[in-house]
Amino acid sequence: MASIHMDDLHKVYGGGVKAVTGVSLDIADGEMIVLVGPSGCGKSTLLRMVAGLETISRGTLKIGDRVVNTLEPAERDIAMVFQNYALYPHMTVFNNLAYGLKNRKVPKDQIGRRVREAAKMLEIEEYLDRKPRNLSGGQRQRVAMGRALVREPEAFLFDEPLSNLDAKLRVQMRVEIRQLQKRLGTTSLYVTHDQLEALTMADRLVVLNAGQVEQVGTPMEVFEKPASVFVAGFIGSPAMNMLDVDYLRETGAGDALHGFPPGTDLIGVRPDDLSMTAPEGPHLRLSGQVALLEPAGAESHIYVTLGGSAQPITVRVQGLPTVAEGADLNLFAPLPVLHPFNRASGLRVA
Repeated sequence: MASIHMDDLHKVYGGGVKAVTGVSLDIADGEMIVLVGPSGCGKSTLLRMVAGLETISRGTLKIGDRVVNTLEPAERDIAMVFQNYALYPHMTVFNNLAYGLKNRKVPKDQIGRRVREAAKMLEIEEYLDRKPRNLSGGQRQRVAMGRALVREPEAFLFDEPLSNLDAKLRVQMRVEIRQLQKRLGTTSLYVTHDQLEALTMADRLVVLNAGQVEQVGTPMEVFEKPASVFVAGFIGSPAMNMLDVDYLRETGAGDALHGFPPGTDLIGVRPDDLSMTAPEGPHLRLSGQVALLEPAGAESHIYVTLGGSAQPITVRVQGLPTVAEGADLNLFAPLPVLHPFNRASGLRVA
């Protein structure tokens, strides 16, 4: 097992297309880092650079004490789990698990031991004689994980491994991967566009946007104090509401914002932090009209149009809403839960 050190990594494709720009990151031995961001943000490219499947245009990559910029994937002592499983269809599960070890001339008795230990850990012992076509999606993903596991690598790399599974199975596999990583203590780099996966699996999140790092921190640090408008809108579901300070001042709601830092012209407020009941202490008051009610089981989302705003804001409440569509509604948020941003820079002000 080993740490991973990225120093000013760049990836530029032909024609000057910049996929990754100046990424620097230290991943501690045994740490689970999740790269998260929208499609095209560079997260899979960065993972493939670590794997050796993409060349590094500039910068330094170290795994453990070795600079691995020019090393072939097989020389980096990493194991990768892909989105599409990448199993050999003509081989049994046992042979899929053993194939990489055989290529490395691992003794036969060690191959058998490692395969059976991994199969037991992943609960696929009864499938060792089957071929991939006779397995479910979840079972195939366990085999793909087992193939990485038997390698006993210095680091695991996961490239959106759960995106082909149904919602229920994704939850189950998410828990299993995280428990397995904690048990083994293997340094892991995990790519996903699913923010729930990111928040629940990571020791630290790395939020990427257009090939650059927007923020690095624990899931709660990123959620509670997003560093930019982009992060605030991407992490959290429903997304954070953004309120124009000029509009708030025009309506009188901005009077409560006098103590906010200079340069604040956007105020973020999460849907959970808006209430239909005025709290004690200083608070923000908004008035609008209910545009849409969206029951979602144990919770509901209320979309409220504010005067002069075409984009409704979202309120999340527990249970069924007590208001009707078209009704006038007052909303309140305590000042401490508000997030100050600057529109021009896109950054948090404080």
